[in-house]
Amino acid sequence: MNIIFEDQHIIVAQKPPKVPSQSDQTFDLDMLSMIKEYLKEKYPNAKDPYLGLIHRLDRPVGGVMVFAKSKDSNAKLSEQIRTKKFKKKYYVVVCGKPENKQGELRNYLKKLRDLNMSKVVTENSKAGKEALLEYEWIDSVDTDEYGTLSLLKVDLKTGRHHQIRVQLSHANLPIWGDNKYNKTFVKIKKWTQISLWAYSLSFYHPKDQKLMTFESKPTEEYPFSLF
Repeated sequence: MNIIFEDQHIIVAQKPPKVPSQSDQTFDLDMLSMIKEYLKEKYPNAKDPYLGLIHRLDRPVGGVMVFAKSKDSNAKLSEQIRTKKFKKKYYVVVCGKPENKQGELRNYLKKLRDLNMSKVVTENSKAGKEALLEYEWIDSVDTDEYGTLSLLKVDLKTGRHHQIRVQLSHANLPIWGDNKYNKTFVKIKKWTQISLWAYSLSFYHPKDQKLMTFESKPTEEYPFSLF
């Protein structure tokens, strides 16, 4: 775990891939627990330091996360999410190449709770929620095993369950390594690290309201290493 920034109000850290954002049914070590232990060691006089989970990254996804160190900071950052002032950007490697160098994907998604998946539904679906993202093509390479792979930047405008994974798959640009939404990797039926990385996080500091942006580059693992 890499601490990127910390003050008395917030703590920004880089979540490693494969680590849950918070405790789940696997009981594997998670980010929330790791940072709480870090705070207990750093501030031994604080028996139970407050730590608020503001947002989540899917377990296979690495990148930047911010946590609140007080209830007031938690409330103010959560309000920024509600009012869409909280901005997240991603690097992603997809199978295929988009027709346009820039584009917008707008769909309606329904969460399938029993399967821990989501799917695209019609606008009139009662359970459907609008999902919006913008993408920018950066580069493409040809590989012997997987064909053409492309590196995209994704600007997430809404925060739906598995949104990037579902929308890109629906646009015939499934994410490399995604064994839920990429048919190539569903057939493999084994863990493959998904090539999705939250590289940029922007929000207003809960105390002084200063706009802050934090960035983190993806690990030098395949297929990011191709670019």
